[in-house]
Amino acid sequence: MKTIFIVEDETGIRDALQLLLSFENYDVRSFSTAALFNSRDKSVIPDIFILDVKLPDGLGTDLCNDIKQDPATSDVPVMIISAHAKAEQVINACEADEFIAKPFDIDDVLVKIENLINKPKSVTN
Repeated sequence: MKTIFIVEDETGIRDALQLLLSFENYDVRSFSTAALFNSRDKSVIPDIFILDVKLPDGLGTDLCNDIKQDPATSDVPVMIISAHAKAEQVINACEADEFIAKPFDIDDVLVKIENLINKPKSVTN
């Protein structure tokens, strides 16, 4: 079973994503703040991170940079979702693999998650 970590402060969006992704047979773990995410069990490495940009105690782009700089998670895809930021701003702020604007179409999100999770890992010789 593939694992997804979601960091989203809006309860309705977080719960909806968690429920829908659980129905798609994903193990979903969600966090409402950057602090809760940062205090997670770091021995569990998900197959993808989904991060909201604006959190009550930080920015998803900062979390994205932390994820991409950590050797344990640098290859894990990161999807950024935001109602406020533009894709170009997010791309300039962090190395996210995908950007989704809110409101989003859940079918589109599912396709993008599948594509990111199933994308072949780059092989370095």
